[in-house]
Amino acid sequence: MKLYLAQHAQAAAKDVDPQRPLTERGRRDIRKVAAFIKPLDIAVDYLWHSGKKRAAQTAEALAEVVKTNKPPAARDRLGPLDGVTSVASELTSAAGDVMIVGHLPFLTKLASLLLTGSQSAEPVAFKQGGIVCLGRTDENRWQVQWMVTPDLLAD
Repeated sequence: MKLYLAQHAQAAAKDVDPQRPLTERGRRDIRKVAAFIKPLDIAVDYLWHSGKKRAAQTAEALAEVVKTNKPPAARDRLGPLDGVTSVASELTSAAGDVMIVGHLPFLTKLASLLLTGSQSAEPVAFKQGGIVCLGRTDENRWQVQWMVTPDLLAD
């Protein structure tokens, strides 16, 4: 199983727009990352996001290059401050590949729990608009397979 964890791209400040849509830079960054991963022919069974506008817009941009049988869907328990144990348990027993578009600190804690068994280890340095691919081994262990961030890619 593969798990793709994507942090939403740069969003407007809350005082500028309470809905926090992606900024122009955020839209540009996620298009750049999407163009980079397109040749990878990523296919997932589920593409989930938190339901917040910035995550939904990021998920929609990724859905243009990630193959899935279903459109991106808002999912409970993926908010910035939500607990990660129930999602981690669900992923550990899941059979299909999943992409989650979310927020910090949720993504950091989820990756940390899956990779190290502790939510506080923070082995992954997430970046806005970036994607981390984790793979689950036959021994039910998680490993980082690759990571891409907008700042690694040329404009």
